[in-house]
Amino acid sequence: MSGFDNLNTDFYQTSYSIDDHSQQSYDYGGSGGPYSKQYAGYDYSQQGRFVPPDMMQPQQPYTGQIFQPAQAYTPTTPQPFYGNNFEDEPPLLEELGINFDHIWQKTLTVLHPLKVADGSIMNETDLAGPMVFCLAFGATLLLAGKIQFGYVYGISAIGCLGMFCLLNLMSMTGVSFGCVASVLGYCLLPMILLSSFAVIFSLQGMVGIILTAGIIGWCSFSASKIFISALAMEGQQLLVAYPCALLYGVFALISVF
Repeated sequence: MSGFDNLNTDFYQTSYSIDDHSQQSYDYGGSGGPYSKQYAGYDYSQQGRFVPPDMMQPQQPYTGQIFQPAQAYTPTTPQPFYGNNFEDEPPLLEELGINFDHIWQKTLTVLHPLKVADGSIMNETDLAGPMVFCLAFGATLLLAGKIQFGYVYGISAIGCLGMFCLLNLMSMTGVSFGCVASVLGYCLLPMILLSSFAVIFSLQGMVGIILTAGIIGWCSFSASKIFISALAMEGQQLLVAYPCALLYGVFALISVF
């Protein structure tokens, strides 16, 4: 048993005394007597005292701002291309690509076969004039009792496709399909005159044959002149005029017969 007593006295040696702990007491009533003691830095004697509202320190209102992250870049307001006013906007026809000045110049170039064509204007993809001329050609055929709108548009599409392939093979710069359709459509204007004559008198006589041959030569010469000017194909006008004459010859057969 002596071994256990020695183990009990040697285990957990500390300076804590029960007598000292029993002598310490705390006054939680706030009487301020000898038992008042501050524990862990807090004065319990001040806990139960009443403090008037006017003696309390007023809380300062929060005047700070919520943290907002700084922007990495400053957004810019997009500027309109034509301005903010309606006066600065371009005309509606210009936005649609319809230029009456260019249409008039192309029409004069077709009506005057010996006039030098402007290559910069003729190289534009303008289909407003050709559509009008195709409708006028179909309308004059309708006045002669021939409902041939389907043939007009079908032959026009096949002819434009053939000329597009041929000109891309012959020229060094190449040409777009819209440009080919625009030039062939404008050069259809003399064929409208031929179909208008067919309304008045018959074209199946000698006079009609001569007039038809002249109109075919007029259309093919104007178209080849424009293609040569726009594609810089000097010395190849006859080679371009021959397939154009075949195409306009089909339109002439529709007008005559």
